[in-house]
Amino acid sequence: MNPKQLPDNWQEAFAKLAEECQSPALKRFYGAGVPGLDKPLEETPLVSLDIETTGLDPNKDDIVSIGLVDFNLEGIRLNSACYWLAKPHGPLTHESVAIHEITHSEIQDAPRLSSFLDEVLDAIAGKIVVIHCAAIERPFLYEAAMKHYGEPLLFPMLDTMAIEANAIHKPWWQRFGRQPSLRLDACRQRYNLPRYRAHQALMDAVSCAELLQAQVSHHLNKEHLTSEYDV
Repeated sequence: MNPKQLPDNWQEAFAKLAEECQSPALKRFYGAGVPGLDKPLEETPLVSLDIETTGLDPNKDDIVSIGLVDFNLEGIRLNSACYWLAKPHGPLTHESVAIHEITHSEIQDAPRLSSFLDEVLDAIAGKIVVIHCAAIERPFLYEAAMKHYGEPLLFPMLDTMAIEANAIHKPWWQRFGRQPSLRLDACRQRYNLPRYRAHQALMDAVSCAELLQAQVSHHLNKEHLTSEYDV
């Protein structure tokens, strides 16, 4: 199983992986199952997650920070927020520093991702993970698990970028010659949400949680099963 071959049945996949995994952290994670998939959105345990990286290639670039926060459609539990800095195996590039503003001095004494990856898994276990752009988060987390555990990390995601793309895929914007931006800040502006600092992992996790709440309010049915939206 790899990030390009997602299972048709997540419950069965988790049960199988829980039996096969040798890593205690992954066994706990898969053993918690995915209870949110059989619940309406309004009853689903959600956790918003964001990562910042040294580049866009999960095979050669590293995760340098992770932020996450628990929430539901009614509110965001800020007291659950977690943020980690990770020291990459290679140097930071000027391009990545310009985006996430994490400097060499900040990561000089930071731990390796492998030292706290177990904590990340425990924090998201048994919940549906909400992200903005599964094409980034999924392969990077998969590769991180393969490097650290030697075993795969896969789970269903609610992708606010995909939800927004579907929501704005209407003929009216085609008259203007281009599709509206799907960047997190641009999506938030369409719902008159406040503007926050971009590319800070914890702040982006909070931003993504707020965005999903707004999207549900405007476009989705909170009584629908979560499985209708997972990717």
